[in-house]
Amino acid sequence: MKKLIKSFSVAAASLCVSTAVLAQTQVSFYFPVAVGGPITKIIDGYAADFNKNNPNVVVTPVYAGSYQETIVKSLTAHKSGKPPTAAILLSTDTFTLIDEDAIVPMDNFVKTDTDRQWLKSFFPAFMLNGQIDNKTWGIPFQRSTVVMYYNKEAFKAAGLDPEKAPATWTELVEMGTKLTKRDASGNVTQWGIQVPSSGFPYWLFQGFSTQNNAILANSAGTKVAFDDLKTIEALQFWMDLSQKYKIHPPGVVQWGTTPRDFMEGKSAMIWTTTGNLTNIRKNAPFEFGVAMLPANDRRGSPTGGGNFFIFKKAPEKEQQAAYEFAKWLTQPERAAQWSIDTGYVAVSPAAYETPALKKYAAEFAPAVVARDQLPHAVAELSTHDNQRVTKALNDGLQAGLTGTKTAEQALKDAQVEATRLLRPYQ
Repeated sequence: MKKLIKSFSVAAASLCVSTAVLAQTQVSFYFPVAVGGPITKIIDGYAADFNKNNPNVVVTPVYAGSYQETIVKSLTAHKSGKPPTAAILLSTDTFTLIDEDAIVPMDNFVKTDTDRQWLKSFFPAFMLNGQIDNKTWGIPFQRSTVVMYYNKEAFKAAGLDPEKAPATWTELVEMGTKLTKRDASGNVTQWGIQVPSSGFPYWLFQGFSTQNNAILANSAGTKVAFDDLKTIEALQFWMDLSQKYKIHPPGVVQWGTTPRDFMEGKSAMIWTTTGNLTNIRKNAPFEFGVAMLPANDRRGSPTGGGNFFIFKKAPEKEQQAAYEFAKWLTQPERAAQWSIDTGYVAVSPAAYETPALKKYAAEFAPAVVARDQLPHAVAELSTHDNQRVTKALNDGLQAGLTGTKTAEQALKDAQVEATRLLRPYQ
């Protein structure tokens, strides 16, 4: 009898544990990074901490590859009826996600004054790509702008002030000319400036176009201005850096190798994401500076990076838990630490008032350059059928940079293709 009672007790305890596990709300969270590395450890830590503080919820990160791979996997899962509960996807995917009826607006979960205050707490520039038709579809998390990194030792060697980065296009050419080094045979050993044109050409190009006072798309995502005179002038200037002034590598410059080229001294100045800040700080063997992008008619950079989205076909309990996780992730202290650990921009002004980020910024001034550039920032290019529209522009940019088309012809061809793709949405 004692054995029978003991067995019954064990079985009952196991049933209680199983019931408790089943009662937990499971939240699958797609995150755009390959498996392994420091970012995954940070996200795993966030999920573990949230789960510990919320025992009725289990957030499970799923590392789905690149941003491109992650949206493909997310939409495939959505169409199969088993989407992730939430995902970090490019803010520029918002129109696509709405058109696929894949996501729900965050407004669905905003019930209290605290919720409303939270929704208003983010930098306005980071909300530009997430708010459409008076609804907020995505919350900023892994966000960035394009900034300039420059090698202070190379500046000194060229007789330039190491504390003064080029502030205008004219200064960019003048300093880039002094910073470009060639050996006795005329081969370049150090480029003055390097701007990547693979991976996200349109994004880097938006630096040039914004500085030339050109806006590439309307806010409704239905029309583009790729063939605008100001846009053409911006591409011409990018082309001139290599083809006329000879201070920039010719052809297509690789996105992935640009930070390494900088750290290896192959280029004295580069444009890339603030998301590379921590990597460069840890690995550059020289003192470097970070600056806003130079101005022509105005200063400017597109915003960039990923937003937090909640999927429509996920059960309501999962959606609500994902919303709570989004609020938890973006609290000022956590946003501040995320910025310190990764180099991405903290998404709210309150994060920069935390003791941790104040201390970090006091010790490492480049940490606030991207924040200070936000008042000059514009929405990242985003339209309906966004991937094909941006591909049309990317193809045009690369045709110009490789010399196979003039700037005018390259962008006129891109305009024709983009207009064709967007016609159903007009």
